[in-house]
Amino acid sequence: MSGPKKQLRLGAFLQATGHHVAGWRHPRAQPDAGQNIAHYRQIAQTAERAKFDALFLADGVAIRSHDAETLHLTSRAATFEPLTLLSALSQATEHIGLVATVSTTYNEPYHVARKFASLDHLSNGRAGWNVVTSWSESEAHNFNLDKHPEHGARYERAEEFVDVVRGLWDSWEDDAFRFDQAEGVHFDHNKLHAIHHKGKHFSVRGPLNVARPVQGHPVVVQAGSSEPGQELAARTAEVIFTAQQSLEDAQHFYSSLKSRLARYGREPDELKIMPGVFPVVGRSESEALEKFEELQSLIHPTVGLSLLQQHLGGIDLSGYPLDGPLPENLQEPNGTKSRFQLVTALARREQLTIRQLYLRVATARGHWSIHGTPESIVDRLEEWFLKGGADGFNIMPPTLPGGLDDFVELVLPELRRRGLFRSEYEGKTLRENLGLARPAHRIYQQSGAGVLGRVA
Repeated sequence: MSGPKKQLRLGAFLQATGHHVAGWRHPRAQPDAGQNIAHYRQIAQTAERAKFDALFLADGVAIRSHDAETLHLTSRAATFEPLTLLSALSQATEHIGLVATVSTTYNEPYHVARKFASLDHLSNGRAGWNVVTSWSESEAHNFNLDKHPEHGARYERAEEFVDVVRGLWDSWEDDAFRFDQAEGVHFDHNKLHAIHHKGKHFSVRGPLNVARPVQGHPVVVQAGSSEPGQELAARTAEVIFTAQQSLEDAQHFYSSLKSRLARYGREPDELKIMPGVFPVVGRSESEALEKFEELQSLIHPTVGLSLLQQHLGGIDLSGYPLDGPLPENLQEPNGTKSRFQLVTALARREQLTIRQLYLRVATARGHWSIHGTPESIVDRLEEWFLKGGADGFNIMPPTLPGGLDDFVELVLPELRRRGLFRSEYEGKTLRENLGLARPAHRIYQQSGAGVLGRVA
């Protein structure tokens, strides 16, 4: 007898007013979403009722400078800090995972370990950390730097950063706290461990002053698709958020990344690959196209060009005709190399003009954009899932709350009809719902782990 049918994973990627660059202007959007906790509470509860695996929040620690001339025309200038927001949403939800983006370039490991351990306890085991190295010069200027660190140096720091955070999460054994009031013993001092880490980038003694997280370790997510990003993911990540434009590209990325796991002693199913998908849903193909074209009509040309320049690493295209091709021999940036490669490849492959390219980028910033009926959308998601392109998808609603409502009302029933998505949560923690094992406690060995003696 065959077992239950394999089901895909779904994340709800929340971008304040929605992912379309002009989505905030749409009648179904909440224009003040970035500073409206009731808005986030509503969409978090919608996603949880729909049994999504997780909410996913991106983040950057700056207003990006090359957006300065167009910033007042967008909705991206003011949003909540993600860990603060997810801590609030942890009290308004019970089952859905809570994934926040936090940079390894502009933080310290102890801070990050402590905050995510706290979120995991606040949410009863639903926290996830999206590891990024940041890409913007503007972020450097907020942290005592004149220049953003080089790509390779950022990933070298990230490798050590993740190791230190995971070591700190193992500061306490699971049963360290006795709470024995009669004997006056709060915890077993033999089950408290310091990491005594000394490396190239960090010197961290430990231990962490938060109990071991409910999940052992919060789920580690990673979004880098460059060569160093894939290697970091193969060693440390449990979920990958990636941007792919075609089934062929998705299959290549999927097989490349999964094939790297064995050299780190990992099985393919220990890493879930979830490409971003920007769906515009209609009850008919014509309705879906009309919705899509309405969104596109709201894009201010200056905003579209600025967004394209951002994805090309800040390259100035103002001197080129909008209806001409992308210039040849563009220099690869120090920032997000994978996105630069994706966007330039798209322009060359489809022979797009600069205007056509920014219209494509404005939807989902290089992620897979689809529009159609629920059936046609599920056909495409199912194909990627069954043909080795994805373990699930990070859904990027064009507007919020309307775009998420459409996906939940129209697409999820078709996914369930085909047996591709759950009707109830399988477990209580994010790990359980993603089918990921809980890490056993380990005494940190990277650079001479030590065990603390009795604490006075």
